[in-house]
Formats: sequence, C-alpha cells, structure tokens
Amino acid sequence: MTGFAGYTAVYALNDVVDYRVDQEKLKAAGPGRKAGYLDAIFMRHPLAQGQVSFGEGVLWVAAWAAVALAGAYLLNPVCAYIFLAGCLLEAVYCRLLRVSHLRTLVAGLVKTLGGVAAVFAVSPHPSRGLVLLLFLWIFCWEIGGQNIPADWHDLEEDQRLHAQTIPVRYGPEGASAIILGALALSVALSVLLLLVAPLRFSPLLVGLALAAGGYLLLLPGYRLYRTKDPAQAAALFNRASAYPLVMLGLAAASLVY
Repeated sequence: MTGFAGYTAVYALNDVVDYRVDQEKLKAAGPGRKAGYLDAIFMRHPLAQGQVSFGEGVLWVAAWAAVALAGAYLLNPVCAYIFLAGCLLEAVYCRLLRVSHLRTLVAGLVKTLGGVAAVFAVSPHPSRGLVLLLFLWIFCWEIGGQNIPADWHDLEEDQRLHAQTIPVRYGPEGASAIILGALALSVALSVLLLLVAPLRFSPLLVGLALAAGGYLLLLPGYRLYRTKDPAQAAALFNRASAYPLVMLGLAAASLVY
C-alpha cells in the first residue's frame, strides 16, 4: 500500500508541477494520439486536458502523499525521508525541462528511490553493496528503457517547446546509443545483483533473468538502435515496462525452486 501510494503521488505530482507545460504539449501535438504507446493507452495528462481540475489534482497528490508518508514512517523513518526526497526531485525534474537534458539523471534517481526504500523497509541496516547494485540496476533500466524512450515519443512536441531532452540534444543516433548502453549495463548488473542478493538463485533462474533482459530490453533496444524508428521507441518502452514484474516473478520462484 505504501509503495502504491508513493508512486501514485509522485506520478500525479509530475502532472501538477508540469500543468501548463503539458497544456502546451497537448496543443503542439494536435488531436489524436500515437498508437502502440503504453503510457498513452488510457489518457495522458488528465489535468492538462481539463478532465480533472487543478484543485482536485492537488488534493489527489496530497491524499496519496499522506498515505505514503504515514506508511513509510511506520515501516522505517528512513523510508519517509526517501519518499520526501523523491517528491522534491520529481519537482526539480519537471522544472529542468527547458534547462538541461541531464534532467534524465534526476528521473533515474526518482524511479530508483522506491526500490531503495523497500530495502530499508525490511532491513534497517542493509548491505551497502546490495543497495548500490540495486540502485544502479534500476537506474540504468529507467534511463534506457523508460525515460529516454518516453522522451523520444515526445520528440516533435519537445522540439517545438525548446525542451532539453536526450533525443533533442543528441538526436536519434546518440539517443539510441545511450539507450542500448544503459540497457546492457542494466542486464549485466542484474546478474551481479542475483549473485549477492539474500535469496539464492539457481543457475536456471539466473539464465531466465538473462533471457528476460535480452528479450525485454536488449532486443527492442537493438532494434531501435538499428532503425531509429519512433515506433520502436514505443515498443521498447512497452516491453521494458514488464521487466521489473518478470524479475519479481523470478525472485518469488527462487523461494520454491
């Protein structure tokens, strides 16, 4: 419940802070939506589209943040501080849209903090090496499989708005190379993480983890690198979104196999 409330609050905070920018993006994009993009399967930016009032949006963020903060504090006060840091960093990320393409690093930090908080929720004094590996693994997955592909999807709108993103700054060639490099690091780090994790993973499960990384991350990442097709960026985002769930399933399987 705490994890769900925390991510719900942070994602909604993005829409609140970026309210006016999202309105500009929607105007720049025009009617309709691009097919095949998981993040737009229902509705993107309901606040900017007027489906939710600004006051309702703020109330929504505050309510979920209160649940997340209370739950995080009960689990471990450190988790509460991590959640507050995530909220602050998310606001910074939004404000850097027209300032620096390095905002993508801030996005990586925000996405990673949830996993780090989960470690402290179950282990007050975790191994620093384990936390570092977990951090880097999720960070590289977020950069290569989520943030940059999502910015690639918004490339035309971002160019019109003079936004600073990796695809805008480095173009398809540079962005696809960064994506593939980050995904390769994420898959490599996943093996190291499985070797030092408190759970014991059999060689079969390690092999399945590598196969999952290859299929869900490296294969679509390579296709994007080779074709530079925006549709492949959306396909990568969609597949990469399933990667954490698959890894969770393998971790659960390690308990019985």
